[in-house]
Amino acid sequence: MKTRKFLATAVLALAFGFTSFAQKSVMVGGAAMYPNKNIIENAVNSKDHTTLVAAVKAADLVTTLEGKGPFTVFAPTNEAFDKLPKGTVETLLKPENKKKLQTILTYHVASGKWSSADIAKAIKDGKGKATIKTVSGGTLTAWMKGKDLYITDENGNKAKVTIADVNQSNGVIHVVDAVLLPKN
Repeated sequence: MKTRKFLATAVLALAFGFTSFAQKSVMVGGAAMYPNKNIIENAVNSKDHTTLVAAVKAADLVTTLEGKGPFTVFAPTNEAFDKLPKGTVETLLKPENKKKLQTILTYHVASGKWSSADIAKAIKDGKGKATIKTVSGGTLTAWMKGKDLYITDENGNKAKVTIADVNQSNGVIHVVDAVLLPKN
């Protein structure tokens, strides 16, 4: 029995990486985000991300973000979506706008697991800026102001990372205070 339990633990460690067992949960939107759960499993529990979760469902991206990854997600809060012009979110959630919604949401996702330390190193190596390629094919620019990490979209809009390094079994989430938009 002990051998079987050890083997099961070893397999899980290899599947999820040894670091996920050492990582602690982070509180986001009043809920613990567990590093052994995937992006969707955690996001649905955050009261600060109900709009994002609704958008991911409307865009049929749930299966993608439950996938193996790894992904880095710059996750806008409900307040971030509220900053958009009145009616924007409702319009994007309509079935006829699914493709546009998918593009906007995947613009917030990068392949790979980019911790805040990884991004800070890329910024330092880039002499103050780092370019991050998004899953939608666009680019985001990361930069620092003091100790704060910011992300700028292709239109020059900026989002501050308010909670960094929310580790997931299939990547990492960085909570941001604005919705990032690809170039039209």
